[in-house]
Amino acid sequence: MTYASFNPELDPEIAGGQFSLRRVGTFAGAEITGLDLTRPLEKQTVEALKLAHASYGVLVFPDQKINAEDLKRFGRYFGELSVHPFSTNAADSPELIVYDNKEGNPPAPTDIWHTDETFRVAPPMGTALCSKIIPEYGGDTVFASMSAVYEGLSDRWQHFINGLEAVHDFKPFRGLFSQDVAGIQKLRMFEDMYPPVTHPLVSLHPITGKKCIFVNPQFTMYIKGMAEDESRTVLEMLYQKTLIHEYQYRHRWQPNMLVFWDNRCMQHSAIHDYYPLRRLMERVTIQGTQPLPAYPAADASELRRYLMPPLSAFRHTAQKRQHER
Repeated sequence: MTYASFNPELDPEIAGGQFSLRRVGTFAGAEITGLDLTRPLEKQTVEALKLAHASYGVLVFPDQKINAEDLKRFGRYFGELSVHPFSTNAADSPELIVYDNKEGNPPAPTDIWHTDETFRVAPPMGTALCSKIIPEYGGDTVFASMSAVYEGLSDRWQHFINGLEAVHDFKPFRGLFSQDVAGIQKLRMFEDMYPPVTHPLVSLHPITGKKCIFVNPQFTMYIKGMAEDESRTVLEMLYQKTLIHEYQYRHRWQPNMLVFWDNRCMQHSAIHDYYPLRRLMERVTIQGTQPLPAYPAADASELRRYLMPPLSAFRHTAQKRQHER
């Protein structure tokens, strides 16, 4: 289904009689019951789930006692599974990520608001996370609708950011590499594999057609072509929008619960208030496509004024420096 025929108000038609759907958040979140994910799903059920996923951004499946193979089968309904290059993958199944956080193994900095793996040319379309062991308290995951954030901006801000592009990098994972020769060499290898990429600041959801903010404080470096101070101001303003409670859906985990979110229109933050209690989760991530720009890229000449031309404009006439000799 394309966005031309999309109608988010038709909940019964989204479910298509295949399952029950209950809205749990204002801008994101729906609970799905009536399905047994230990068994294969019919094609029409998968199509209905795809529409619900795009419509609500976050799908919650309670009481699903699934194993890793069930989780991988679920993910493959929506596309090919990807392998995260920097995560705690299972040794015998690299597409399966296992988060077993407890005393002595603290969680990674996933409490920073982010969209998964935007350092890729084609970031994931979605992520499915299943709870195995949850702490007695804490460990919630909070989601923010980035289409709602865009729609909540004033007309003037929308017009200003439309067409801007931002550069993304795997910056939070750079600290995983040691500073010895071997570590530096390995880091350089990954820099070649994942060079900085450019994505539209405002993307277009391929199913709903909604415009979504597509920058995040974990992976976004700067706005392409814009002066550093202006870029920082715009990005910080947008980052602060995810903190507005009305845009959020806060998920409280229970054992044997699957949550499947749309990486194209949602950001999330995993709260680390449970350490050193144990929290065991399994995850698969589904490959995506390059984000669609909602507007043509802005003309670089309109983004920055120079009091003095940059040195990069005079490569052939500027004085040689020591490293160039």
